[in-house]
Amino acid sequence: MSSAPEWGPLAGLIGTWEGAEGLDVSFHNVEGTIVETPFRESLTMKPFGPVENGRQVLYGLDYRTAIWRYEEENPFHTEVGYWLWDAGLGTVMRGFVIPRGQVVLAGGQAAAEDRSFTMSADLGSAVWGICSNPFLDQAAKTVRYEVTVTVGDDGTFGYDETTVLEHGRAGTYNHTDRNVLRRVD
Repeated sequence: MSSAPEWGPLAGLIGTWEGAEGLDVSFHNVEGTIVETPFRESLTMKPFGPVENGRQVLYGLDYRTAIWRYEEENPFHTEVGYWLWDAGLGTVMRGFVIPRGQVVLAGGQAAAEDRSFTMSADLGSAVWGICSNPFLDQAAKTVRYEVTVTVGDDGTFGYDETTVLEHGRAGTYNHTDRNVLRRVD
Protein backbone atom coordinates (compact mmCIF):
# COMPACT_ATOMS: atom_id res chain seq x y z
CA MET A 1 0.00 0.00 0.00
CA SER A 2 2.86 2.40 0.71
CA SER A 3 4.01 2.13 -2.91
CA ALA A 4 0.84 3.95 -4.12
CA PRO A 5 -0.08 6.59 -1.50
CA GLU A 6 -2.07 8.70 -3.99
CA TRP A 7 -4.75 5.99 -4.04
CA GLY A 8 -5.34 6.15 -0.27
CA PRO A 9 -7.50 3.24 0.96
CA LEU A 10 -7.79 1.93 -2.63
CA ALA A 11 -4.03 1.28 -2.96
CA GLY A 12 -4.35 -2.21 -1.48
CA LEU A 13 -6.82 -3.16 -4.23
CA ILE A 14 -4.50 -2.56 -7.20
CA GLY A 15 -3.88 -5.79 -9.11
CA THR A 16 -5.52 -8.92 -10.46
CA TRP A 17 -7.64 -10.96 -8.07
CA GLU A 18 -9.41 -14.31 -7.96
CA GLY A 19 -11.82 -15.71 -5.41
CA ALA A 20 -13.67 -18.99 -5.10
CA GLU A 21 -15.48 -18.37 -1.81
CA GLY A 22 -18.34 -16.31 -3.22
CA LEU A 23 -21.95 -16.64 -2.14
CA ASP A 24 -24.87 -14.94 -3.90
CA VAL A 25 -28.22 -15.00 -2.07
CA SER A 26 -30.99 -13.80 -4.38
CA PHE A 27 -34.47 -14.46 -5.72
CA HIS A 28 -34.54 -16.88 -8.65
CA ASN A 29 -37.55 -16.52 -10.92
CA VAL A 30 -37.46 -20.14 -12.13
CA GLU A 31 -37.58 -21.57 -8.61
CA GLY A 32 -39.78 -18.75 -7.31
CA THR A 33 -37.76 -18.48 -4.10
CA ILE A 34 -34.55 -17.14 -2.53
CA VAL A 35 -31.57 -19.32 -3.53
CA GLU A 36 -27.95 -19.47 -2.34
CA THR A 37 -25.51 -19.68 -5.26
CA PRO A 38 -21.80 -20.31 -4.65
CA PHE A 39 -19.56 -18.56 -7.20
CA ARG A 40 -16.01 -17.86 -8.32
CA GLU A 41 -14.79 -14.46 -9.46
CA SER A 42 -12.00 -12.83 -11.45
CA LEU A 43 -11.31 -9.10 -11.00
CA THR A 44 -8.76 -6.62 -12.34
CA MET A 45 -8.10 -3.16 -10.86
CA LYS A 46 -5.75 -0.91 -12.83
CA PRO A 47 -4.63 2.43 -11.36
CA PHE A 48 -5.01 5.78 -13.13
CA GLY A 49 -4.82 9.44 -12.20
CA PRO A 50 -4.75 12.15 -11.37
CA VAL A 51 -8.10 13.30 -12.73
CA GLU A 52 -8.74 16.98 -12.02
CA ASN A 53 -12.21 18.50 -11.62
CA GLY A 54 -11.18 22.06 -10.84
CA ARG A 55 -9.88 21.89 -7.25
CA GLN A 56 -10.94 18.26 -6.86
CA VAL A 57 -8.22 15.70 -7.60
CA LEU A 58 -9.14 12.03 -7.95
CA TYR A 59 -7.06 8.88 -8.23
CA GLY A 60 -8.81 5.78 -9.37
CA LEU A 61 -8.92 2.14 -10.31
CA ASP A 62 -10.37 1.06 -13.63
CA TYR A 63 -12.03 -2.28 -12.87
CA ARG A 64 -13.63 -5.21 -14.58
CA THR A 65 -15.09 -8.26 -12.88
CA ALA A 66 -16.72 -11.52 -13.99
CA ILE A 67 -18.54 -14.04 -11.80
CA TRP A 68 -19.32 -17.68 -12.63
CA ARG A 69 -21.42 -20.38 -11.04
CA TYR A 70 -19.10 -23.36 -10.57
CA GLU A 71 -20.80 -25.57 -13.14
CA GLU A 72 -21.03 -22.91 -15.87
CA GLU A 73 -18.59 -21.81 -18.55
CA ASN A 74 -20.05 -18.32 -19.10
CA PRO A 75 -20.25 -15.69 -16.36
CA PHE A 76 -23.71 -14.98 -14.94
CA HIS A 77 -22.63 -11.49 -13.79
CA THR A 78 -20.14 -8.94 -15.11
CA GLU A 79 -19.38 -5.31 -14.20
CA VAL A 80 -17.15 -2.52 -15.46
CA GLY A 81 -16.44 0.72 -13.71
CA TYR A 82 -14.24 2.84 -11.49
CA TRP A 83 -13.27 3.02 -7.84
CA LEU A 84 -12.21 6.58 -6.96
CA TRP A 85 -10.39 8.29 -4.07
CA ASP A 86 -10.80 11.97 -3.22
CA ALA A 87 -8.16 12.70 -0.56
CA GLY A 88 -9.37 16.29 -0.13
CA LEU A 89 -12.85 15.19 0.95
CA GLY A 90 -11.85 11.81 2.41
CA THR A 91 -14.28 10.08 0.06
CA VAL A 92 -14.21 6.71 -1.67
CA MET A 93 -16.49 6.09 -4.64
CA ARG A 94 -17.49 3.17 -6.81
CA GLY A 95 -19.21 3.82 -10.11
CA PHE A 96 -20.22 0.81 -12.17
CA VAL A 97 -22.43 -0.43 -14.98
CA ILE A 98 -24.18 -3.80 -15.00
CA PRO A 99 -25.08 -5.07 -18.48
CA ARG A 100 -28.68 -5.61 -17.38
CA GLY A 101 -29.19 -1.86 -17.86
CA GLN A 102 -28.24 -0.43 -14.48
CA VAL A 103 -25.75 2.18 -13.24
CA VAL A 104 -24.69 2.77 -9.62
CA LEU A 105 -22.56 5.53 -8.07
CA ALA A 106 -21.91 4.63 -4.42
CA GLY A 107 -19.75 6.55 -1.97
CA GLY A 108 -18.63 6.87 1.61
CA GLN A 109 -16.11 8.45 3.96
CA ALA A 110 -12.65 6.98 4.57
CA ALA A 111 -9.19 7.96 5.70
CA ALA A 112 -6.14 7.32 3.51
CA GLU A 113 -4.86 4.58 5.84
CA ASP A 114 -8.20 2.74 6.24
CA ARG A 115 -8.18 -0.96 5.46
CA SER A 116 -11.97 -1.20 5.63
CA PHE A 117 -14.62 1.18 4.31
CA THR A 118 -18.27 1.24 3.30
CA MET A 119 -19.94 2.81 0.26
CA SER A 120 -23.67 3.13 -0.38
CA ALA A 121 -26.21 4.47 -2.88
CA ASP A 122 -29.96 5.05 -2.79
CA LEU A 123 -32.63 5.22 -5.47
CA GLY A 124 -33.57 8.86 -6.11
CA SER A 125 -30.42 10.35 -4.61
CA ALA A 126 -28.73 13.04 -6.70
CA VAL A 127 -25.36 12.34 -5.05
CA TRP A 128 -24.93 8.60 -4.40
CA GLY A 129 -27.57 7.11 -6.68
CA ILE A 130 -28.98 4.22 -8.68
CA CYS A 131 -30.41 4.37 -12.20
CA SER A 132 -32.12 1.43 -13.97
CA ASN A 133 -33.74 0.72 -17.31
CA PRO A 134 -37.58 0.84 -17.41
CA PHE A 135 -38.01 -2.95 -17.25
CA LEU A 136 -35.84 -3.36 -14.12
CA ASP A 137 -37.47 -0.33 -12.53
CA GLN A 138 -40.85 -2.11 -12.81
CA ALA A 139 -39.89 -5.77 -12.29
CA ALA A 140 -37.03 -5.63 -9.76
CA LYS A 141 -36.49 -2.06 -8.54
CA THR A 142 -33.16 -1.50 -6.77
CA VAL A 143 -33.77 0.91 -3.89
CA ARG A 144 -30.47 0.66 -1.96
CA TYR A 145 -26.95 -0.63 -2.46
CA GLU A 146 -24.25 -0.96 0.22
CA VAL A 147 -20.84 -2.62 0.18
CA THR A 148 -18.17 -2.97 2.85
CA VAL A 149 -14.65 -3.73 1.64
CA THR A 150 -11.85 -5.03 3.87
CA VAL A 151 -8.23 -5.30 2.69
CA GLY A 152 -6.24 -7.99 4.53
CA ASP A 153 -2.55 -8.00 5.37
CA ASP A 154 -2.25 -11.44 3.76
CA GLY A 155 -2.79 -10.48 0.08
CA THR A 156 -6.58 -10.81 0.25
CA PHE A 157 -9.55 -8.53 0.24
CA GLY A 158 -13.15 -9.28 0.96
CA TYR A 159 -16.45 -7.62 0.32
CA ASP A 160 -19.92 -7.97 1.73
CA GLU A 161 -22.66 -6.22 -0.23
CA THR A 162 -26.40 -5.88 0.11
CA THR A 163 -28.75 -4.70 -2.61
CA VAL A 164 -32.30 -4.01 -1.45
CA LEU A 165 -34.82 -4.89 -4.17
CA GLU A 166 -38.55 -4.41 -4.59
CA HIS A 167 -39.36 -7.45 -6.69
CA GLY A 168 -42.75 -8.09 -8.28
CA ARG A 169 -42.85 -11.73 -7.08
CA ALA A 170 -40.56 -11.70 -4.02
CA GLY A 171 -41.60 -8.41 -2.41
CA THR A 172 -38.87 -6.33 -0.77
CA TYR A 173 -35.79 -8.40 0.05
CA ASN A 174 -32.02 -8.20 0.53
CA HIS A 175 -29.94 -9.62 -2.32
CA THR A 176 -26.50 -10.29 -0.79
CA ASP A 177 -23.11 -11.11 -2.27
CA ARG A 178 -19.83 -11.75 -0.53
CA ASN A 179 -16.42 -13.11 -1.46
CA VAL A 180 -12.78 -13.19 -0.42
CA LEU A 181 -10.33 -12.66 -3.26
CA ARG A 182 -6.59 -13.30 -3.45
CA ARG A 183 -4.12 -11.27 -5.45
CA VAL A 184 -2.74 -13.33 -8.35
CA ASP A 185 -0.79 -10.51 -10.05
